[in-house]
Amino acid sequence: MAALAIGYVLITTATGKESKVLEQMRKVPEVGEVHQLFGQYDMLARIETTDYDRMCDIVLGKIRTIQGITGTRTLICARFKRD
Repeated sequence: MAALAIGYVLITTATGKESKVLEQMRKVPEVGEVHQLFGQYDMLARIETTDYDRMCDIVLGKIRTIQGITGTRTLICARFKRD
């Protein structure tokens, strides 16, 4: 898949559910990377999709529905034209 849309999802999880969430996140094909964090968020995932509509489907349908996720914040990367 040639990724045309890239985003990062900051994820918070229920206490003690981090490992289960990480395991499920690794099963989502569009998740290029997922890392556990310390601080306000528990995980950071890099999402690669063909377009922004598909990214919305992934976040809402595949990520936010994972048991143990209590919140997300999605950061969509901007594409700038090169001169």
